[in-house]
Amino acid sequence: MEQLAPIAIFLFVLFLLLGTGVWVGLALLGVAFVGMELFTTRPPGDAMITTIWTASSSWTLTALPLFIWMGEILYRTRLSEDMFRGLSPWMARLPGGLIHTNIVGCTVFAAVSGSSAATLTTVGKMSIPELRKRDYPETMIIGTLAGAATLGLMIPPSLTLIVYGVTINESITKLFMAGVFPGLVLAAMFMGYVAIHSRLSSKFNPAQEPTMTFAEKVRNSRYLLPVVVLILVVIGSMYLGIATATEAAAFGVIGALILAATQGSLNRKTFLESLMGATRTSAMIAFILAGAAFLSLSMGFTGLPRGLADLIGSFDLSRFELLMVLLVFYIILGCFLDGISSVVLTMAVVEPMIRQAGIDLIWFGIFIVVVIEAAQITPPVGFNLFVLQGMTHHEMNFIARAAIPMFLIMILMIFVLIAIPGLATWLPENIRAQPG
Repeated sequence: MEQLAPIAIFLFVLFLLLGTGVWVGLALLGVAFVGMELFTTRPPGDAMITTIWTASSSWTLTALPLFIWMGEILYRTRLSEDMFRGLSPWMARLPGGLIHTNIVGCTVFAAVSGSSAATLTTVGKMSIPELRKRDYPETMIIGTLAGAATLGLMIPPSLTLIVYGVTINESITKLFMAGVFPGLVLAAMFMGYVAIHSRLSSKFNPAQEPTMTFAEKVRNSRYLLPVVVLILVVIGSMYLGIATATEAAAFGVIGALILAATQGSLNRKTFLESLMGATRTSAMIAFILAGAAFLSLSMGFTGLPRGLADLIGSFDLSRFELLMVLLVFYIILGCFLDGISSVVLTMAVVEPMIRQAGIDLIWFGIFIVVVIEAAQITPPVGFNLFVLQGMTHHEMNFIARAAIPMFLIMILMIFVLIAIPGLATWLPENIRAQPG
């Protein structure tokens, strides 16, 4: 009962600040400042300065702006057009046809982006008009894009996994490797749903694609070569132990600049736009991380994280029951906060529970990312839904309904991860990762 007063005060101040439209980072700093004033004797200003500097000077964080910049550069190239030209001949004859280009295209771009919104925008700006022109069902176009774009949160390089790794002090490279197989399995589940739906739905009657010979398909595949090489450089260098996540990010930026230059997309304007876009996004995330670090310190002084962990431990929940509680908790939280904010805001409380339950922290990183992916397509603050609304001008209700099957598939993926934990743990345990 003695923990109820701090909990009530923290939550009241947090929702008051968020409700008034204050930036998330400022809201977290404000809550932490109030907590330090009320529950500790340490000067809050001194603690805030020290904590923000410590959180911001992490070497691991240098990978974050580099991966964001790589995605920004590629967003301004002809990558989406080239991917569609290279993929569509191979997808056309599959059950579900060119709808699969949404899923495979998002999977490919996720491997060089790390951002769900960048993946959605890049693939969607090319695939939506092409699929509409061929009379594919609008709900399938919208639903598959909404779901598959969330793969940018899991398939390396994932910005959410970088933030998670920094927050709990785990290897970014191992977290990246942990996301590979679950990301591919989730993409395969999306494709399986499309194939089944195309066979069962009477509304699935798209225009037939012209027949192409195998040689023509191979010729079209040359458009995929640059991005495939970039993926191999970024992910392969980490898997082989040649580079840390930060060094791989630097390789990725150089590769993206070369790709943009060879396509003729790189000029002074696009270079500065990509640089400023990456700066804005990186500053926003760093601000949230700094606020969350100060909030964690403030909550630590109250004993709140350990108290809640002990309280839940006293319920004697099994691992599965604890995971189900966290599943519901993060889905509800994701209805109101973006994924990165959800991670940094809760890890101070959740990490002790996970450690106490003996759950692998690398595996839990993938678990939490899948749940956050699902929250990206749930109203009222499903970020991907807003991006799609801006691109398609549909009502939010229509987009949310179209995304429901993808949401359910992600929930199914949670149970697949629980049943087969090796999906997320095998690759990290078998890489020759460099420290850091």
